[in-house]
Amino acid sequence: MQLLLLLIMILLPIIAQINVTSTFNKYSRVSNSRGLTADQVARMILDSNGLHHIQIEHISGNLSDHFDPQANVVRLSDSCYGLTSVAAIGVAAHECCHAWQHAENYTPIVLRSKLVPVTNLCSRLWYFVLLIGVFISSIAARAGMPFLYASIIMFAAVVVFQIVTLPCEFNASDRALKTLERDGILEMSEVPQAQKVLKAAALTYVASLVTSIIQLLRLLASARRR
Repeated sequence: MQLLLLLIMILLPIIAQINVTSTFNKYSRVSNSRGLTADQVARMILDSNGLHHIQIEHISGNLSDHFDPQANVVRLSDSCYGLTSVAAIGVAAHECCHAWQHAENYTPIVLRSKLVPVTNLCSRLWYFVLLIGVFISSIAARAGMPFLYASIIMFAAVVVFQIVTLPCEFNASDRALKTLERDGILEMSEVPQAQKVLKAAALTYVASLVTSIIQLLRLLASARRR
């Protein structure tokens, strides 16, 4: 069973990443019928929701697109900015809908933002705390337990963050697809193509969460054995 769980932890994120890359590449070769670029669509969606103050920037990288709520900027990568593909437009619309979520104080996105500082700290430190606990436990078993449990609590905080992230991602994709269809940005035949791209991207978050939950269970089981 331990070997099976380990294989799932290793393979699931890899499969999800391969899926999102292949799906994006497939639909990055399909241009939208209106000839709109991803940054143009982003501006349209932001303006239609009264988010005129949100800027759009071009950044380097592939699928590194994101919304920065601190700077009020939607950043589109080389794989999206200035491109007319259905895949690029789907991703750009998704990121703009994160900005929309922040603007209306969508509960999961507000909670996620509040968890960011704690999660960043816990994600960086939990493994080091675990190693300290294992080292001390090798000398004096009970003395290392507080560190082991502290590392588990810290990792659990990361899992909670990932759980809160899921509704943010699914909701942003849902808003994006509805906007692309309602506003006639994509043709009816193109919307399902954008949907496949966004679904593949969402599944990477699901895979990450499943992997983290398995890791958390393994940590708890290891602590109980001690």
